[in-house]
Amino acid sequence: MSPRVTPATDNPPATDASGLLLPVPDDDGEPFWAYAARGELRVQACGDCGELRFPPRPCCPHCRSFTAHWQKMSGRGRIWSYVLPHPPLLPAYAARPGYNAIVVELADAPRIRLVGNLVAAADAALNSVDPARLRIGAPVKAVFHPMPGGVTVPRWLLERP
Repeated sequence: MSPRVTPATDNPPATDASGLLLPVPDDDGEPFWAYAARGELRVQACGDCGELRFPPRPCCPHCRSFTAHWQKMSGRGRIWSYVLPHPPLLPAYAARPGYNAIVVELADAPRIRLVGNLVAAADAALNSVDPARLRIGAPVKAVFHPMPGGVTVPRWLLERP
C-alpha cells in the first residue's frame, strides 16, 4: 500500500485574523524570520566560499558546502519590479484596493531580490502608498512589521518620501 499524499488544496494557507497570508517558515528559512523579528535583514551566506544566497537552503549552489552563516545586510535596495494586483483577489486583499507587491534588489547583494510591499510606515496599511509613486529603480529601505500570527515581515519605505 502506498502512502497517501495530501494535495496542497487540502492544506489552506496560513492567514492572520484579517485574512492576510502569513509566511510559513521552514527549517532553512527560520533564521531569516528570527532576525526579522529583531529588526535585522540578514541573508544566508556560504561558510566556505562566502556566496550569498536567497532563498535559504541547506547546500551552497556554488561550491556545494553545507556550512552557512547569516550575514547582516544594510536593509537598502532598489525597486527591481512591481505589480498592482487586480481582482479577482483573496477577500482580505480585495478589501485593500491599490496595494502593491514589489521586488527589491538588495544594495549589498544585487543578485538577491526580496518580495514585499512598499508602505508609508512599518505599520501602515498595504495600500498606504499612492501607486503613482512606484518607480523601477527607486531607492528603498527595509522596515519590519510584526504580523498578528507571530511572524515579523520586512516591508519597504521609499528612501526619498
